[in-house]
Amino acid sequence: MAKQIGYCGIICSECPAFQATQADDDSKRVEVAKQWSEDFKAEIKPEDINCDGCISEDGRHFSHCMECPIRKCCKEHHLVNCAYCNEYPCKTLNNFFEMVPDAKVTLDDIKDDLRTI
Repeated sequence: MAKQIGYCGIICSECPAFQATQADDDSKRVEVAKQWSEDFKAEIKPEDINCDGCISEDGRHFSHCMECPIRKCCKEHHLVNCAYCNEYPCKTLNNFFEMVPDAKVTLDDIKDDLRTI
């Protein structure tokens, strides 16, 4: 599976929801829904675990993707991901990075590569 990076820097192809969707694995969907319900103190059902990555236009998206301010901003500005933004990192991203520090590492690496071009 090719590496797919979301707008926010999450590596979609390493996300358990993305993996369960791509494998069409219902037992993995049950596992992810249970874990995320506990982690995020929310009711997440196995049928909610369907995602082709937030950058996909016509694919399936996890429910949060449809309300995600990071995704919305990147789409409005026609960006590949946040590393391509002149305002990187913004307040919204910095708040997000507190929860998902690996996403910052990914985007920082992309930003560094863009500076060398």
